[in-house]
Amino acid sequence: MNLPSKLTFRSLLENSTESFHELPALSFVDGEALTYGQVNKLATDLSGLLAGKGIQKGDRVALLSQNMPNWGVAYLAITSMGAIVVPILVDFSNPEIEKILAHSEAKAIIVSEKMADKLHQPLPQTLKSAFLVDDLSEISVADLEIRGKVVKRETENKDLPVITDEPEEDDLAAILYTSGTTGNPKGVMLSHGNIMSNAINTLGIQDVNASDRLLSVLPLPHTYECTIGFIIPFMRGASVFYLDKLPTPTVLLPAMEKVKPTMMLTVPLIIEKVYQNRVLPKLTGSALMRSLMKVKTMRKFLHKMAGKKIYKAFGGHLHFFGIGGAKLSAPAELFLRDAGFPYAIGYGLTETSPLLAGCNPKITRYRSTGFCLPDQQLKIQNPDPNTGEGEILAKGPNVMKGYFKDEEQTREVFTPDGWFKTGDLGMMDSDGYLYIRGRLKNMILSPSGENIYPEDIEAVLNSQQYVQESLVYEIRGKLIAKVHLNYEELEKKYQHLKTTARNFQEELQQKVKERLHEIREKANANLNRFSRLSGVEEQTVPFEKTPTKKIKRFLYFKSMEEK
Repeated sequence: MNLPSKLTFRSLLENSTESFHELPALSFVDGEALTYGQVNKLATDLSGLLAGKGIQKGDRVALLSQNMPNWGVAYLAITSMGAIVVPILVDFSNPEIEKILAHSEAKAIIVSEKMADKLHQPLPQTLKSAFLVDDLSEISVADLEIRGKVVKRETENKDLPVITDEPEEDDLAAILYTSGTTGNPKGVMLSHGNIMSNAINTLGIQDVNASDRLLSVLPLPHTYECTIGFIIPFMRGASVFYLDKLPTPTVLLPAMEKVKPTMMLTVPLIIEKVYQNRVLPKLTGSALMRSLMKVKTMRKFLHKMAGKKIYKAFGGHLHFFGIGGAKLSAPAELFLRDAGFPYAIGYGLTETSPLLAGCNPKITRYRSTGFCLPDQQLKIQNPDPNTGEGEILAKGPNVMKGYFKDEEQTREVFTPDGWFKTGDLGMMDSDGYLYIRGRLKNMILSPSGENIYPEDIEAVLNSQQYVQESLVYEIRGKLIAKVHLNYEELEKKYQHLKTTARNFQEELQQKVKERLHEIREKANANLNRFSRLSGVEEQTVPFEKTPTKKIKRFLYFKSMEEK
């Protein structure tokens, strides 16, 4: 395996340029690819532009842009010169972005034209320079601040400075601000060694080579997509393709047909929607099909037939379909297994660069996230003697340096002997395969002392027809679920009411109430005694989510507490 001599982004850029100079590296689906040599030239020139504006080793440079080839160029330009990249998720609100820029004390920002209006506000005084990621030109900070407009400037220094500072493995490379399901954004500090070691350790369970093509659909500022979907391919000479529009089915399917990706990274919601909207209706559309699905051999056969169609729609060349960021529903995973789809589920956190556990699609186990990566450690703290469950702890070169300017929070997430506390509950089988139960903070203790995992109940709810997503919570000792339905499918089912009812919406609402009652009854029939629901309420609009499509639970828990 041809790897960089040092675990730094400077070494990565040099090694990949030398090894894969003429190969395509980064491209829009319908654009001309940047070769590895071109990426190196652009990144080196941008490093020089940054240095010309006074950016030095250890300075923070913000990066605010949707996915595009030049996002990777900017990331490598910043990190290879020893500066620290602060990638900002485009889903963050304007106030959140303002706080991140101020808290990180960013001296420069590289922004896309589409995201410029998010900066139409007083910018921190530390921010002295700005660049446009679309063409890597300098732009006016004043115009960006006053009007949210991109106004290009002439580069003052024609002779770009030569970068002499050499980043070391332990130097800080990135600060990633998370706005997860807890609602408390923190700046996760990752070193060159953290990210690079995790990339190499991930290659220990799934190889990537120069013949691989990846279609990127997840946000690059998230460490899951950045490390596994960008750094690893760049390390191994693969090609990565980006969409210039949101990954809706009408955009995604033609892109897959054109790129014919060999590898993809997704979150559960993507494949669950495919299963719920394209597969399940056909497999349960008649009494005969429902009867056949109850027979194991027929279910496997029908899943395999449906899976072949999905595989072909995904370009027909996939050998790795990675799923992470949240828990995959049991029915969706069963479909993938029966279909022989080359999926693998991974587990990790931003704080761990990110991957902690995973495996090759050929050796997956049902409901497991795989096993611990090479050269990293996992253990279960104080496992329950009956279930083997406990908090998952991690140790290794991939674990973050801490939270930026927050020593107290940093101390809280580490044990006295240096293990990182993930906040997730899980158990390991005798072969070392990890099984995630849920977030420790989400766990509900029943009146009789049993542990209730909302995620498990939600998985049962989400497996039902017409249920798009759900959220389970406890109030005054009772378990309640909020459910968002697939209204498009419901309207199709009750289309006949339009010819007989004066007010279709009133009739449809009555059918929704009946459906919610059925959902509760069916769920309770498949839940243990202490996990049964007292009520199911309608969530009329989709839940607000994080960039990896996890529901922002804290938003809804706050509103419940206020009732």
